[in-house]
Amino acid sequence: MPLRSLFRPFLLLAVLAGLTTGAHAQSDAPPPPLELQILGSGGPGAVGRAASSHVLRLDGVPRILVDAGPGAFARAGEARIPLARIRTLLLTHLHADHAGDLPGLLKAAAVSGRGPIPLRIFGPGGRDPYPATGRFVELLFGERGAFAYLPDFSAPLKLTVSELSPSESAPITVLDEDGLRITAARGHHGEAPAVAYRIDYGGRSIVFSGDMDEAGLPALIALAQDADLLVFNSVVLDPPDSPAVLYTLHSPPAAIGRAAAEACVGRVLLAHIVPAVETHSEAVLDSIRQHFKGPVELAHDLQRLTPGAP
Repeated sequence: MPLRSLFRPFLLLAVLAGLTTGAHAQSDAPPPPLELQILGSGGPGAVGRAASSHVLRLDGVPRILVDAGPGAFARAGEARIPLARIRTLLLTHLHADHAGDLPGLLKAAAVSGRGPIPLRIFGPGGRDPYPATGRFVELLFGERGAFAYLPDFSAPLKLTVSELSPSESAPITVLDEDGLRITAARGHHGEAPAVAYRIDYGGRSIVFSGDMDEAGLPALIALAQDADLLVFNSVVLDPPDSPAVLYTLHSPPAAIGRAAAEACVGRVLLAHIVPAVETHSEAVLDSIRQHFKGPVELAHDLQRLTPGAP
């Protein structure tokens, strides 16, 4: 028998041992203190991306959900997110493409949990015709709500709501506990009351613009100063290449680039992607890069990022 044939089983064992050792080494590495996973990177159109939704892991545990757009339920299942461990929901505004999957996500959390599930919900105050966040939650899950059965259907849901109406002059702190700090700034999205959020934890920071036109950028710049990652919703092309009405609701690429540069953020991730932005992605990125010199990219569903990592 050739000598190499005698050694082949031992070589195979050595390779398997090496793979096993590598797997253990990888699993033994501590998780990053703050990690982002995109559940939905798309806008309101049904074009293959789930709508706006993001999960934040703190020390490897999913704790914060930012928006709950349609499709987030399915993406959460694909990502195997243990929804019963989410403790905080941040709603940037109450348009359907940012909040439409909330009942399904909460039911999934309830049926997968064992004990009471406390969930703090933060969102904007109301302005006709938009209900305040408290009224929105009541219409869904209150005693006479559309899904009144849900809070006591399985694991009890303990929902508490905080309505936010930051001034245009300065961000406000809405939560500060156990090393986690959440700050909010007034958004600007047409008639819809809106809030932008910043999450700081473990020396890392992420800012979510929500849907925002240029009038909201000064408040966002103040909120996002020196943040590791800015997640900015990108819906329009630079004027005049999108319908004029959309510029009253969303910021064009050049404005996003200027805001990111002025805020001195480390990285920009474009979310809430619509077909026009995807089709003209190189032009969008080039426009932002004329003003912002850091990394910038388009988000995709199920993407995971560690802010501040190289």
